[in-house]
Amino acid sequence: MEPTLETVVRGADSIALHVYPAPEDAPTLAVLWPAMGVPARYYRKFAGELGAAGVAVVVADLRGTGASAPRPGRGSRYGLGDLTADVDAVLAHLKPRRAGRRTILVGHSLGGQACALHLACEPASDVAGLALLAVGLPYWRSYPGGQRLPVLLQTQALGVASAVLRVWPGWGFGGRQARGVIRDWAYTARTGRYPNLGGVDVEAALAKVTTPVLAVDMAGDKYTPPGTVTRLLEKLASVPVTRERYAPAEAIDHFRWAKHGDELAGRVASWARHL
Repeated sequence: MEPTLETVVRGADSIALHVYPAPEDAPTLAVLWPAMGVPARYYRKFAGELGAAGVAVVVADLRGTGASAPRPGRGSRYGLGDLTADVDAVLAHLKPRRAGRRTILVGHSLGGQACALHLACEPASDVAGLALLAVGLPYWRSYPGGQRLPVLLQTQALGVASAVLRVWPGWGFGGRQARGVIRDWAYTARTGRYPNLGGVDVEAALAKVTTPVLAVDMAGDKYTPPGTVTRLLEKLASVPVTRERYAPAEAIDHFRWAKHGDELAGRVASWARHL
């Protein structure tokens, strides 16, 4: 079924929400946050599979991506801190729809990092659980030996290019992005740490998060190999973690799992029911 579109205004930007039809008695609402540069419509099949498993679903477009507006330009000044704050704003917007249901965040790649950082920056968040699907810390030393130097060089080259151009045009990676998003992503890739956000010591705050996490590695994922997932989970030192690997019969990778995620959708729904 087709989702309806809602908008959350964030200053000069707006966040598009794709709200999928769901039964009134669906016990869980999943708010899905995509990977960098990936529009919400890419997850339509997976959203439908979550719905078939009894989960109400809303998929957000990250700032400047998909139906969110405007597209990033040289005047776009937002970064990772703003993407993190967007999670809180969307949860507030969805509060009437969340009433009487448990809320879980489902994050893919950069979207999952923003969700984890939301929990760190908002310790009073009422989110019941966080499902991290192909989400890791993009620290170059977390990659297998042969990938480390290429990852370091690529991430830092993108950081320099976006600073010089004042926007990342999306040449071959990540879609068009505000320079602040690429700057913060490149910083984490270089240092293995997140920048402080809004005066919050993120590294210390992540260690205090206690919201249950389901972390799923994807077979064939060269962008988020298991070492990057482990590195991120090490920061969530107080979290009860369920760690799994998804390897269906179909060939998948960092992105294609969303097109072959029926088994995974059932697993996420089952995990949510037991929170």
